[in-house]
Amino acid sequence: MLSVLIRTKNEERNIGRAIRSVLPLADEIVVLDSGSTDRTVEIAKNLGAKVFFKEWEGYDKQLNYGIGLCSKDWILVLDADEEVSSELRESIKKELKNPRYEVYKLCRKTFYLGDFLNHAWYPEWRVRLFKKGKVRFEGELHESVVFEGKAGKLKGDIYHYSYKSLEDQYLKTVKYAKIMANRMKEEGKKFRLYSLIFNPLWHFFKIYFLKLGFLDGVRGFLVAMSGAIYVFLKYKFLYELELKDKKERLW
Repeated sequence: MLSVLIRTKNEERNIGRAIRSVLPLADEIVVLDSGSTDRTVEIAKNLGAKVFFKEWEGYDKQLNYGIGLCSKDWILVLDADEEVSSELRESIKKELKNPRYEVYKLCRKTFYLGDFLNHAWYPEWRVRLFKKGKVRFEGELHESVVFEGKAGKLKGDIYHYSYKSLEDQYLKTVKYAKIMANRMKEEGKKFRLYSLIFNPLWHFFKIYFLKLGFLDGVRGFLVAMSGAIYVFLKYKFLYELELKDKKERLW
């Protein structure tokens, strides 16, 4: 009845935890790997997962391709650095006996610098459980979900073990900011100085004050600040892309 889809690349430190968290729940576990050079594939196979390979072409393309590999009526999408909590596992089991919706949003709770965040990145509702054929993903980064009708919500959390270290976080921040800047350019968005100045400040205010990130202590401040840095960088990279275009036109 339920397929679990997990995308991987060099996730040997995480994949075992992710798969074990859904073994009591899944009728099928599909791992879509994009070229791991560590023990990811070996671990997944040893735990009974069906492993497939697809060259990386973007978040949305990987997800949509992976959905096509799933053979069951319902699909749960899980990242390799996540696990399903026991409460959520029971909620899914109970709900699928008599589903009220065709699409469900599940809440993600992030482990950051030694503990789970209760405010700054929480609650974070994402479409992760759905009937096959009812959902498609779009967008290279922070993929959007396309579906019709209303999505239900279930009790329990997906635990997200986000970053190996602060260095890992900021390397990814730069990478994602560059990707987003390229997407903004492709969509025809123009650099504006006020966006570079005020949007990072608004992001910090939203996370630290409106979402009560200050209640997470120092970690909440660091989350809000890192988000502001990400927003600052994406506009900075957009500016760089526009300068590059101007230089090429002059030549």
